[in-house]
Amino acid sequence: MNKSDLVLLVAGRKGCSVAAAKAIVDEIFSSMTDALVAGGRIEIRGFGSFALKEYEPYVGRNPRTGVTAFVAAKRNPVFKVGAELKNRIMGTHK
Repeated sequence: MNKSDLVLLVAGRKGCSVAAAKAIVDEIFSSMTDALVAGGRIEIRGFGSFALKEYEPYVGRNPRTGVTAFVAAKRNPVFKVGAELKNRIMGTHK
């Protein structure tokens, strides 16, 4: 499923226009993005959580050429699936 599919699904299930559904989906994603950029964590009960993982800078090596290079510190978003969703996917939902 991509974003366009999600917009159409929301519009169909909630009986609203595609434009209204797109505005809702865009606002949700924008709010989630803003929270992560600010260093926050997002937890959606029954689904999972999004957080930032911080990586320290290090000196790496190109495996092909052997040349060393400095790799800057970075923050990457990570998703951890919630227990309820995991159980539904595994078919062990109670």
